[in-house]
Amino acid sequence: MNKQIKKQGKSLPSGFMIKLGKFVWTTMWKFMMSNLAPRSKTGAYVRPESQFRNLIDTTDIATPNIATVDVNSPKSTYQSAKGRYRLYVGLGCPWAHRTLVVRALKGLEDSIEVSIVFPSPDRGIWIFSQEEEGLRTLPELYNLGSPGYQGRCTVPVLWDKQTQTIVNNESAEIIVILNSQFNDFATNPTLDLYPEKLRSQIDEWNEKIYHTVNNGVYRCGFAQTQSAYDQACDELFTTLNEIDAVLATNRYLCGEELTIADVRLFTTLFRFDIVYYGLFKCNRRRIRDYQNLGSYLRDLYQLPKVSETCDLNSIKQDYYGNLFPLNPGGIIPSGPDIRNLWEPHNRQNIGKKVVN
Repeated sequence: MNKQIKKQGKSLPSGFMIKLGKFVWTTMWKFMMSNLAPRSKTGAYVRPESQFRNLIDTTDIATPNIATVDVNSPKSTYQSAKGRYRLYVGLGCPWAHRTLVVRALKGLEDSIEVSIVFPSPDRGIWIFSQEEEGLRTLPELYNLGSPGYQGRCTVPVLWDKQTQTIVNNESAEIIVILNSQFNDFATNPTLDLYPEKLRSQIDEWNEKIYHTVNNGVYRCGFAQTQSAYDQACDELFTTLNEIDAVLATNRYLCGEELTIADVRLFTTLFRFDIVYYGLFKCNRRRIRDYQNLGSYLRDLYQLPKVSETCDLNSIKQDYYGNLFPLNPGGIIPSGPDIRNLWEPHNRQNIGKKVVN
């Protein structure tokens, strides 16, 4: 009986094989991460800056005060027009998702076209499902708009069909452009997500949330040392706890009015329990477990047309299926169930002044 068991069973790899396998995999992981996620000397993720920063009708537009925006850089101007511009977005990308949310809230669906691009896991680039401008990949589009371009080819891209150039590929600026520069063609032109009276407060939130939350989850997931991860994770949850406390008395980040600060936070919060909690090791607490952040996320998700911009399957596919260094097996989880986002949020009267 014992002999039969010995024949059928297989022993674990030898200590030598385990050490060799660990060395090979770690070396490959560091090499792939260095290309996927540029790092500092301490192993912290450093996000490269966007390169195309042109604006539309700049006389009436203010540039958001965020770390990724070089407000001193020269900018070309483009004229607002219906049907002239196209947005290139990836449905899994939170930065591109911002532009879809603002486009939907402002009612610009008939004025600004959208083309969906898809990540190629084998080539590491965004590709088109069919030819656009006679091209099949986003790098080709970048090269068409800027011949000889050698930088990163990211989404979102605000593309000018008339001149065949990239207007802007910085999401923080694109959403400000969409908010104010196409009101003549919007079905909801009175909605102002970046009002003058709140800009200072909005900019403060944007600055903090960009570093510690929007980019903070990436700093956790792409950290290449324990110390870099620990710092990013501490900062992430410190800010989430702060926001949760503010939302106890404010319906939105800046009070009763929805702003671009909420939009920018929303696209990260929507992905948090889906991918960042597990894949990016942001697992101290889920958003749905926060009393105020959880209901705030439901509030934003239930705004008219916002849920239509949220593609759960694309998000899981893009993160779990394409970030090979973080998920080598490529197995995509079956959950989570996001039907809870349709549960009542009960935030309609939070922060409202009581009139006697």
